[in-house]
Formats: sequence, structure tokens, C-alpha cells
Amino acid sequence: MTQHSLLNTRTQPPEFNLMNQIYKHQRFIYDASRKYYLLGRDNLIKGLKPPHNGTILELGCGTGRNLIQAANKYKDAEFYGIDISTEMLKTAQSTIRRRKLSRRIHISEGDATIIDPEATFNIRQFDRLFISFSLSMIPAWPQVIAHAQTLLRPGGELHIVDFGDCDGLSAMFRNSLYWWLARFHVHPIQGMSTKLKYAAEQAGNSCRSRRLLRGYSVYTIIKKPLT
Repeated sequence: MTQHSLLNTRTQPPEFNLMNQIYKHQRFIYDASRKYYLLGRDNLIKGLKPPHNGTILELGCGTGRNLIQAANKYKDAEFYGIDISTEMLKTAQSTIRRRKLSRRIHISEGDATIIDPEATFNIRQFDRLFISFSLSMIPAWPQVIAHAQTLLRPGGELHIVDFGDCDGLSAMFRNSLYWWLARFHVHPIQGMSTKLKYAAEQAGNSCRSRRLLRGYSVYTIIKKPLT
């Protein structure tokens, strides 16, 4: 793995310290605990279906769990990931090495709103980008979506899964879930499907979404035309 610096010399945004504070200790139990409520990640991985020898970038790769799962499924693809938390990247780096995937998964510290993959990974655009349960943690999420679409190759796809409106579930469940998520600075985006469709259309791309688990989560694919 071309292992890029996990500590950057530039001035870090406020989110950098916040995310490191949140995950300094949580990173050790993150994957074991999140599997019970980050529901929809595996749907996204199954839906990526990159082209032969495709390139895939995850924005907000965290512990590397999704990258590892995807690398095991798509064995001829090359994977890249960025995260703003260097604490989470320590876990990702260790796990990727342990799983002997260092030649196919490359990670770096980075801000999803401004990441320059050409400077970081020497790749300008990708066949697939994906964002899994990270948008709801980023106040500037519209900027992330706008920027991510510029990183797609013609015919490329941006796959997003995140918490939905839970409109098919009880109000008690929804309120309890949102209260719990807020403790970790997670704020589900209301009307996310509509907002993502508008963002895609503004960039000249197509968009389709589907609700999972009665609206618990939403899986969206934004596709860039071939020409």
C-alpha cells in the first residue's frame, strides 16, 4: 500500500479534532458495535459492481471495514480511502496490513469537501465513489456531494447510504434512534433522496434512490453520463 501521511502539516479544520476525540477510544470497538445499526452498508458494497480493473474511492473510510469487504469481493479492483480522523486511520492501516491487502487498498487523511486525489493518490477520477453513513456527520455535506461528482470518470457512479427519515417506523423508535445518534454528532438528513437528486441534476447527472428497512436507511446512486 502506498501509505500516505496520516498527519498533515496544513491547518486542520475543526472537524479534525472533534472526530479524533470521538474515535480515539471508540475505534477499538467501532466495527463490533456499528454492525447492529449501520444497516445498508453491505447493500452498497454489492451494488458497486465496478468495471474490470476499476478504481474505487471511499470518502470517510473510517476503520477500513468497507474497503476490506469490497476488496475481497472485487478482486481485480484498486481501492482508495480518505478520512478526516487520523485515529480511525490507525485502525484501518493496521487491519489492512493484517489482512494482507496493502497492495490494493491505499488510505490517507483528508477532508471530503476538498480532497485532491491527484495530489494524494496520483489519480484524478474514479470509476466508483462511495460514502457510507458519513454524510450525516458532515455539516457541509452538500459540498461533499458536489465535489464528489467532479471526481467521477464518465460513466462513473457515486454510491451513498445513510440514515433515512424512518417514516415507516414508529415515532418512538425514530426519536430514540435520533437521540442516540446525536450523541455521536450524527444528524440524519431529512428528505435526503430529494436533496441528492437535486444535487445530481445540477451537475448533469442521473440519480436513483431506494428506501431500506422501511426508511431506516436510504441507498442512492448518482451516475455520470458517458459523454
